Amino acid sequence: MSLKSTHLPALIAFECVARHLNFARAAAEMEVTPTAMSKTIKQLEAQLGVRLFNRTTRSVALTESGSQLLDTLAPALEQIRFSVQQVHDTASRPYGALKINSSYVAYASLIEPHVAAFLTQYPEITLDIALDNGLSDIIGEGFDAGIRLGQALQRDMIAVPLGTSQPMVAVAAPAYLARSAPLDTPEDLLAHDCIHQRLSSRGPYMDWTFRIGKATVAIEVKGRLVLDEMRTTLSAARLGCGVALVFRPFAQADIASGALVALLEHCAAPAETFHLYYANRAQMPGKLRAFIDFFQTRNRQATE
Repeated sequence: MSLKSTHLPALIAFECVARHLNFARAAAEMEVTPTAMSKTIKQLEAQLGVRLFNRTTRSVALTESGSQLLDTLAPALEQIRFSVQQVHDTASRPYGALKINSSYVAYASLIEPHVAAFLTQYPEITLDIALDNGLSDIIGEGFDAGIRLGQALQRDMIAVPLGTSQPMVAVAAPAYLARSAPLDTPEDLLAHDCIHQRLSSRGPYMDWTFRIGKATVAIEVKGRLVLDEMRTTLSAARLGCGVALVFRPFAQADIASGALVALLEHCAAPAETFHLYYANRAQMPGKLRAFIDFFQTRNRQATE
């Protein structure tokens, strides 16, 4: 006879009764009533055409056919339980290859300073990071998650912040400032050559926002150079191409060396927070949970 889908639950019930040799205890383990358990065994016996248990009011014993079935069934069910447990353990523990798609500036600001410590803490995780300033299809391209500014996230994704809002600063080279109009207020930017940066290769420009009084105001700056990566934006500013608006930590070394001058520091508004985003899943893999918890904690500690 063929094995039908209805047989497997009944075979599991049979193995449970055979272990306990007690219908009430087997029913309690499987969270059903003794009556339902007894009915299941009777239906299985009818389907197989043999009696599996000898039952009296005081005892339950296996028949010869029942013993024969148990001898072959018990090891098979144990292997199934072991395989299911392995899958569960692998899913819940930090293990395996974790593929992350990130912009370079997010990686340099939030991941790179802590990546060695992460690999030390989680020796069973292989971290595979692709740096890409476009908005990649993380599902279609096989990534577990992506990292982008909040305003650049893909739709229908779960997003969690990886750090605090990024402090911004307008910068320019001393040579550019020497030949340009004074720059004392955000409105003065309208008379300057400003370097635009796109949020992705085909996306909108990053907003130039400033605090003026109690309000946050976006300035519609003009400029003849458009780039889509903060490294190149910073480099262009160093070369005297104009004023750039960048993350303060990213430009700190150039400001300290004098290669760039920090401007309008009293009124620059912070950009949105970088978020890690991923597809909605009923069960988050342990490796992704470990990544989120680790880098959220490290980046929060870095700003305290």
